[in-house]
Amino acid sequence: MKTKKMLPLLLLLCAACGNAEKEFDATGVFEATEVIVSAEQSGTLLTFQVNEGDELQQGHEIGLIDTTQLWLKVKQLGATKHVYQSQKPDTEKQIAATRQQLQKARQEQQRYQELVNDGAAPSKMLDDANNQVEVLQRQLEAQTSTLSTQNSTLDAQQAATDVQVSQLLDQLRRCHIAAPISGTVLEKYAEQGEFTATGKPLLKLADTRNMFLRAYVTSAQLKDLRIGQQVTVLADYGNAERKSYEGTISWISSRSEFTPKTILTDDERADQVYAVKIAVKNDGLIKIGMYGEVKFN
Repeated sequence: MKTKKMLPLLLLLCAACGNAEKEFDATGVFEATEVIVSAEQSGTLLTFQVNEGDELQQGHEIGLIDTTQLWLKVKQLGATKHVYQSQKPDTEKQIAATRQQLQKARQEQQRYQELVNDGAAPSKMLDDANNQVEVLQRQLEAQTSTLSTQNSTLDAQQAATDVQVSQLLDQLRRCHIAAPISGTVLEKYAEQGEFTATGKPLLKLADTRNMFLRAYVTSAQLKDLRIGQQVTVLADYGNAERKSYEGTISWISSRSEFTPKTILTDDERADQVYAVKIAVKNDGLIKIGMYGEVKFN
């Protein structure tokens, strides 16, 4: 009789124990990829139309740094390049006179050669004609070399000017502040009209559409996990309210660490755990810093 009375009590205790089992394998906190957008040029923020909480698209322009001085330098280099172009000599016109003298000297050389061959003129006259041709030939080569060097120098100066213009155009492009990723503005560090310097933070942006749950697992759990594994993630909204999401393990730490006080695992007595990241598509309800749970399928 005592055994029959104890049986319902034992079943009740077993059911209570079953309900006490955890519905998750690990817990953690939701994170997002955060990017700090900094100024790439120095100057006054002529425009900076962005507010905390704004949703930005990648490449969308959100601000402009004063470009006046850079544009004036571009104009100055354009004028300098024009000066170099105007200084380039016309080689053919410069050597035209010497070329004509050389042609006449060669005609005289040919005429004296015929006279000497016929014995109608002394060989000295031919020697003088040959010498004149040689002098003019060397003079023509010297002029051509000098003009070629001058043109090459001016071409190099023009090329250097083009490089400087390209550098300034790149700096002008960097004056246009654009969102490097699509995401939500978390913090704003500057206002329109302020002077900013290169490297100064302007805002913090986070990709809140693609969230990560950073959880910690024991070595016993680690052996059953792999990159790309599909898992179930539960977002904890408080007051026992949870919502289920599909998750994918995207990263597993290769180094163990001491158990953080803020996390729970199946083996709370473990001294060391491994961090894992689980990628989750956010429907807008998950917030950075929210607690979450994961069930390894």
